[in-house]
Amino acid sequence: MIVRRGRWSFAGDRSKGPALAGAGVHSLEVPVVTVPIIDVAASTPRSRLIRLDISNQSFVFTPGHAVMVGRHGQSERRPYSIASSPEQAAETQQIELLISVEPDGTFGPHLDPVTRGLELDVEGPIGTFTLPPVPAEDRLLFVAGGTGIAPLRSMLDHTLRRHPGLRISLLYSARRGDEFAFVEELQEHAASGRIELHQTVTRDESSAWSGRRGRIGRSHFEAVLHEPGGTVCVVCGPEPLVSESVSTLKALGVPDGQIRTEQWGK
Repeated sequence: MIVRRGRWSFAGDRSKGPALAGAGVHSLEVPVVTVPIIDVAASTPRSRLIRLDISNQSFVFTPGHAVMVGRHGQSERRPYSIASSPEQAAETQQIELLISVEPDGTFGPHLDPVTRGLELDVEGPIGTFTLPPVPAEDRLLFVAGGTGIAPLRSMLDHTLRRHPGLRISLLYSARRGDEFAFVEELQEHAASGRIELHQTVTRDESSAWSGRRGRIGRSHFEAVLHEPGGTVCVVCGPEPLVSESVSTLKALGVPDGQIRTEQWGK
């Protein structure tokens, strides 16, 4: 294990996925560890799930936290939300990152070429987009767009383990029917009654998709928002989805203080 201290300064590079909540530049010292990639798997046609080996170190984080990642020894690092929960990380001794790839399958100069065994410098955990407290009598609504599912998956798994009786819904938007990451896991939760899952596609005209279509809007929220005044809402995705979701949630009666957001792509 290699542990260093890094200086983090971030002003909003949101080109590849969930960035860090809050406006402006944040600067603080955080740990930097060097860990190997132990697996790279296609999660969807446009994203890959990278698993990092943390077995030789203590890596403590909160659901929703992010890390800055780059090839070992180079200066450029980019932010990615941790897709696994702290409980999953403790069990597997791994953390998972859901990363969008370019049309040619590449990740970008800060990572390429990505292979098993490649050592990455991981700075973190960082960020303030973490799971808010949810009273036991309330409901929890997750709203995800694309790779915005990554931090919400961490929060969801953590909540199901720690608060199994909480009423949870997930509204999940993707471009096409084959671009829902973790879909088998999520559908298994839904089939067992642990969550209420609503999926919608925005650009898929094929007959293979039989679910809902269109960008997340009022009708989608009306189907999943059962008690607006008693629902904590956590939204993560591209900036248009997040801003429109917040406006709609407020119009439907969700108090501003019960909405947490993270966005990118301004």
